[in-house]
Amino acid sequence: MTDATELPATLARVGPASVTPAVAQALRAGAVVAAAPAGVFDLAGPGAVACMQGLLTNDIEKPGDGALAYGAVLTPKGMIVSDGWAGRRGEAVRFTTSAEGQERTASLLQRSIPPRLAKVADRTSELCVLRLTGPSALALAEAARLRVPHAPGRVELDGEVEVGRATEGAPFTLQWIGVPGSLELLKKRLTTAGAVEGEPAALQLARIAAGWPSLAAEVDDKTLPQEVRYDEIGGVSYTKGCYTGQETVSRVHFRGHPNRGLRGIHLAGDPPAEWHTPQPVLLGDKDVGRLTSVAWFPDGPAGSGVWMGLAVLRREVPSAATVRVGMIEGQVTALPLSLPRFEPA
Repeated sequence: MTDATELPATLARVGPASVTPAVAQALRAGAVVAAAPAGVFDLAGPGAVACMQGLLTNDIEKPGDGALAYGAVLTPKGMIVSDGWAGRRGEAVRFTTSAEGQERTASLLQRSIPPRLAKVADRTSELCVLRLTGPSALALAEAARLRVPHAPGRVELDGEVEVGRATEGAPFTLQWIGVPGSLELLKKRLTTAGAVEGEPAALQLARIAAGWPSLAAEVDDKTLPQEVRYDEIGGVSYTKGCYTGQETVSRVHFRGHPNRGLRGIHLAGDPPAEWHTPQPVLLGDKDVGRLTSVAWFPDGPAGSGVWMGLAVLRREVPSAATVRVGMIEGQVTALPLSLPRFEPA
């Protein structure tokens, strides 16, 4: 059995069969609703907010009640253990992480939080997570007459369902957490209003396009937050109080820079099916990083498209550099990625 503290390296992949043309078009010009495989943890007690504040790279104290912030929990040396969204309601905090981060998060919270200050409950088996992504997400939610937080980075209750509005640039706009029956009804209202129902692969495609890191792909056991765009995506606060791993993160920010960073990459060919782990990226004959996620972005209704992805590369790799991954050429590009546009037939 794999140790819960280990992150098995995986090449995240979204292939041509995983996203229909209707979903791809909705990601460009509409909205897609899909269930998100996730772990859900509740912290309750007089010290819940303070305990989470002492673990998360982001600030949930200063924004006050109703804050929703993306961040990571770290080792004492500043390496990412897990990431996710922390929502604060009163004296309670709900932390939603990826499926890959559930065991790691459970282990860290149980070790780090004194029961006299806050009780930790793993709600993963009881609650589901639904996400809405795409440029028309807010308009469709309002058309469905759903409650929407008034600003990005906020969370509130809509009956028994928690609704959160992500910060700008996130790979989704709205997130609902509730029991399966409630979310099924909510999803029906969204699709009736015009949202396209998708599989988790649609959320993965949106994540890659947004240049957002994922555990086991972009993030391994030696990854610092700044190496995977935490500064750009608002995943770390440099003004909050102490948290585990802060010394390393602050040192990188104020005294230097990371030696590698997350970049986009356009591939000139199909990634082989046997690529299951991150692949070496070469600039000339020099190994300069690894390809961590790949996705097929349709650019026409007849099955045409392009392969794009994410790569963690050495800082000195120039923008627009031509690199090689296996036998395939690629071009380094800025993030977020631009989705190819097409008009459906």
